[in-house]
Amino acid sequence: MQGVSSTSLERYPAITKEKDIAPAENEQNMSSQVNHVRHVLAVASGKGGVGKSLVSAMAAVELARCGLKVGIMDADITGPSIPRLFGMTARPASSMGGIIPPETETGVKIISMNLFLYDSGQPVIWRGPLLTSAIKQFWTDVAWGDLDVLIVDLPPGTADVPLTTFESLPVDGILMVTTPQELASMIVEKAAGLAKQMHKPILGIVENMAMVTCPHCGEAFELFGPSHAEELADHIGAPVLARLPIDPTVTALADTGHVEDVKMAAFAPVAEALAEYVATPSTVPPAPNPAPAPKVSCSPCSGDSTG
Repeated sequence: MQGVSSTSLERYPAITKEKDIAPAENEQNMSSQVNHVRHVLAVASGKGGVGKSLVSAMAAVELARCGLKVGIMDADITGPSIPRLFGMTARPASSMGGIIPPETETGVKIISMNLFLYDSGQPVIWRGPLLTSAIKQFWTDVAWGDLDVLIVDLPPGTADVPLTTFESLPVDGILMVTTPQELASMIVEKAAGLAKQMHKPILGIVENMAMVTCPHCGEAFELFGPSHAEELADHIGAPVLARLPIDPTVTALADTGHVEDVKMAAFAPVAEALAEYVATPSTVPPAPNPAPAPKVSCSPCSGDSTG
């Protein structure tokens, strides 16, 4: 199978031609003039396999249930997961106003590299400059329109893509995702260090895969050992918002593209914290004639988060 390399970009006309890649700060296109994104939330960990994409998707779904306008930028260019979680295969359309992101059943706008590929299993074989340019274009060339929050699902690491995201996008909040292993906490602390160096506020920590419940006796036990979330919280100065269990039902829904049907009681504190974050005054530079900030209350969706 042929990979997506810098020599085969002509197959992907929307954003992946090398000649179209340009620094975001030098571009004055129509989409950047009409977009109004009130908040940009990054979901990070520094470590792969901890469930950043699932947390990003669940956060978007919960905020959409609250009646907010939500988008997801899948910034993991070489390992995108967001389209699969939502069962999305529609390719983005193009217009004079920019690339039009497809919407999920609940109205969440999504942009992801996998939506530009003819085969979702095709590898994207790009070096750092092309990866970072794609992130900039996901921000400047996509017609996001009027959003209360854009969630950016970051890839692992603290190098090109996370650094570009923090430098080029007006990120005003970060959600850190970890797992109980001490190794995961160590790597997440590195990602938190990057956020602090970039002066980006960390809203809180979500510990994923914290425990599993035996289907026979109902006893909960820590499959990956004792939690280190509180220790991590002390080190990076951010609260633990939730400890999420391993739930086979959630896994099945995510694998089959039905993440919008997930209802997890343990995620409710995360939804409430994010609703409060969205209700705060925006620090993102507004577009001309911005819409009024929404009055946010998560009470309507708190019942949806029980399962």
